Amino acid sequence: MYWRKFNGESIHLPIKSAVEEAIKRESAAGHRLKVCIGTDSQVKGRETEFATVIVFLRERAGGFMFIHNEKTTHRYSIKERMLVEVAKSIEVAYELCDLFTLYDVDMEVHADINTNPSFKSNEALREAMGYILGMGFAFKAKPEAFASSSCANKIVN
Repeated sequence: MYWRKFNGESIHLPIKSAVEEAIKRESAAGHRLKVCIGTDSQVKGRETEFATVIVFLRERAGGFMFIHNEKTTHRYSIKERMLVEVAKSIEVAYELCDLFTLYDVDMEVHADINTNPSFKSNEALREAMGYILGMGFAFKAKPEAFASSSCANKIVN
C-alpha cells in the first residue's frame, strides 16, 4: 500500500511504523494527539477513486495527514460504495489500533455518510455505524466526519 504526506512526499516505511514514528515525534514535542481515519470516493467515468486519510490533530496546534489513493473499475451502487469506504477506513484503523492504545491516542473512524435521510448515502448509515461501533471504534458521520468529508474529499476531487 502506497502512502504519502499531504505535500506529496512518499512514506517509505510500512504505514504502522510511519504512524508510530509520528506519534513518538509529536509526543516528544509535547503535543497531545487525536487521530481520525476516513475514506471518500469519487466516480470519474469508468473509474472509482478512493482516498483514505489518517489525520493527526495536535491539541490546539494544527495537524497533518497521511494519504493513500486507490482506483478501481468496479461499478458500485451508492450504498455499496459507502460501505467500501467504511471498510477501507476500518482496515487501516484495525491495523493501527494497538498503537493508539499503546500511546494513549484517541482515534475515530469517520464515514462520509449523511445523517439526513433525504440524501442517498443515508441508506448505508445503519450498516456503517454498526460495522464501526461493532469493531469497537468511535464513529462520526456527516457533518462531524471531517476526515472523510473534507480531508479525503479534497484528495479525490
